[in-house]
Amino acid sequence: MRPIGTFDSGVGGLSVLRSLRQVLPDEPIIYLADQAHVPYGPRPMEEVRDFSEEITRYLLTQDARLIVVACNTASAAALKHLRQVFPETLFVGMEPAVKPAAEQTRSGRVGVLATPATFQGALYASVVERFGQGVRLLQSTCPGLVQQIEAGNLDGPETRAILSAALTPMLAENIDTIVLGCTHYPFVIPLIRRIAGPDVRVIDPSPAVARQTMRLLVNRGLALELLPPGEDRIQLFTSGPVKPLKKLLPRLLGDEYRSNFCVENVPTPAGILDQA
Repeated sequence: MRPIGTFDSGVGGLSVLRSLRQVLPDEPIIYLADQAHVPYGPRPMEEVRDFSEEITRYLLTQDARLIVVACNTASAAALKHLRQVFPETLFVGMEPAVKPAAEQTRSGRVGVLATPATFQGALYASVVERFGQGVRLLQSTCPGLVQQIEAGNLDGPETRAILSAALTPMLAENIDTIVLGCTHYPFVIPLIRRIAGPDVRVIDPSPAVARQTMRLLVNRGLALELLPPGEDRIQLFTSGPVKPLKKLLPRLLGDEYRSNFCVENVPTPAGILDQA
């Protein structure tokens, strides 16, 4: 019953957890939201790396057998470092979906929505170099969007204004594909589609990450079998207040949410705070 460990700066990685539940419905999962430090995007890369290392250590104390870095910023800042520090641990990280976007675009113009740290990281540069040749990538950091999603504002005027400011110049350049380079952003896909229109494809990387997790577990002989049905095996932890997270879960997870999910406060990575 060793769980899959998953973490993000906040609730964004729940979009990955939702996909994990679809392909691995019986797997126990521990999800840690570092809401005491959200958002990670504007923070220095070294700070995000330190947070990610401490969170990984915590998840390993919970006997995690694989860790999903369900955060594009943390993947850009820390994934290589984590694999070096924890060589015996399997990691799955987030990678901006430039490759499928480049393969699917007809206009040759692709919009990428991501945090500043993701755009500045070597991982994004590598993906662009390998798969983005011949495609024009139009980028936006969507300032404030993560905070709106953390507050549960998925379709209000503030969120619409942020997305309109990002997408309107891209649409004027005839983009036909949008890459979501932050795990928070899948929660506003309905609003993105209303702004961009039905002819613009939106690529959510969460299902691909879930499938890669399943492949790793199966190939390494780590997938659990013959588990008793009917139990929710999801533990949600936050380094911030518990009550706002519990209130937000039904809206973010919909039918995937169960009121008896375990939601608790945990120490934060920076110095390990006292239990709330």
